[in-house]
Amino acid sequence: MPYMLLIHEPVGQREARTEAEGREAYARMMQFADDLQERGLLLRAESLAGLEQSSRLRLEGGKAKVVDGPFAEAKEMVGGFFLVDCATREEALDLAARCPAAEWATVEVRGLAPCYER
Repeated sequence: MPYMLLIHEPVGQREARTEAEGREAYARMMQFADDLQERGLLLRAESLAGLEQSSRLRLEGGKAKVVDGPFAEAKEMVGGFFLVDCATREEALDLAARCPAAEWATVEVRGLAPCYER
């Protein structure tokens, strides 16, 4: 079953790192992705740009309302994801615990399902 491991980072965390620290964190995450790929578990992984490069859209009265980031109310942001194929939720949770980002961020584990399922 596919599971999404969403990395929720505190806002401002990236800016607080030196470039060397950021590159080291990124290298650790890419090694984690490579390990998942070798085990045949990784479907997709991506790092996402910061909030200053994002926009939010919602329809109000049939018209698109767009708000560009960064967002003052945001306390965290989705910094990236791993889409993995695991036999069980427990296996997905185990992968999340092994993810380097769990040291500095929250790793949310969510199964994929149609929006009408609960």
